[in-house]
Amino acid sequence: MRLLHVHSGNLYGGVESMMLTLARESARTAKIAHEFAIAFDGRIACELRSAGVPVHLMGSVRVRNPLSAWRARRRLKRLLKAQRFDAVICHMPWNHAIFAGVVRRARRPLVFWMHGATTGRHWTELWAALTPPDLALCNSRFTASMLPLIFPRVPPHVIYCPVAIPDERPIRSRALELRDELATARDAVVIVQVGRMESLKGHAALLHALAPLRDRNWICWQAGAAQRPHERAYVDGLRRLADELGIGDRVKFLGHRSDVARVLAAADIYCQPNSAPDAFGLSFIEALGAGLPVVTTAIGGAIEIVDETCGVLVAPDDKAALAGALGRLIDDIDFRHRLGAAGPARAKALCDPPAILREIASLIEELH
Repeated sequence: MRLLHVHSGNLYGGVESMMLTLARESARTAKIAHEFAIAFDGRIACELRSAGVPVHLMGSVRVRNPLSAWRARRRLKRLLKAQRFDAVICHMPWNHAIFAGVVRRARRPLVFWMHGATTGRHWTELWAALTPPDLALCNSRFTASMLPLIFPRVPPHVIYCPVAIPDERPIRSRALELRDELATARDAVVIVQVGRMESLKGHAALLHALAPLRDRNWICWQAGAAQRPHERAYVDGLRRLADELGIGDRVKFLGHRSDVARVLAAADIYCQPNSAPDAFGLSFIEALGAGLPVVTTAIGGAIEIVDETCGVLVAPDDKAALAGALGRLIDDIDFRHRLGAAGPARAKALCDPPAILREIASLIEELH
């Protein structure tokens, strides 16, 4: 089976991480070949090429420049005419809006993969709605509940994002070497958060919850780079907030890390108290796979991932409950280890790549 994934590629987050997993799985098995049609030649395009999968560049698309969109669609049209794909998957409404018509006219099975919350009223969603797909994949039950806002007559199929979970954790002594590099005491409890620097991820809530726990021996690592001007302003605001709360010397902003697995292996607790519903949460899966207990808010896709066996769910905007959960995990090493030990099995049960790819292949076979 040959699948073509269509994506913008100008930013880097959970969708791009998932695509890299697909690429690596493609290199391991001959059953499904994943290829990628990318608009912007950025970080994800480079990583996909490094993974050894074909990357077809469509050209940068700016909707305010209709000629750029026309050129990109023509490149996709030529690709679909020259090569055979069993299905074309458009990720997110923007890509579906720009490219779905080309796929439909080429008479290829059209798949829409929904990765985020929606209102159905954004211009990209209204444009995407003009071309209903043959198959709609949703990355959680939460997003599936909103698919009818764009495609009311297309049934959703929930497919969790594939995440490769290592069979063995890194040797702890080697993982702790990262603490030395980051000037972090080896006996401190490291609370880590990884991901895009966006307010819905709850960075500020985490800082507010840590402030009353100053008497505990903890350090907070924030891993993630600002990719747009408003994100840089957001990070600057978080630095100021940490200083105002009196914990500026205990919060380390690590920026972009290409060694996220190593960062997680050197930490003790993962905390991401989302202030608004997140569609799924690849970072939760990666943290569970690394054997970390997860603390988050009981909204969105998180409640499909985290349960009492592997983490703690708190109500949104409940700073006292968040501080209480973190305080208990900091103080109770047995509780921390018990939740962490259940994480890898939970992550694999939800997001094991071979199982998910078999399910995707089965759904696409039904289109033929």
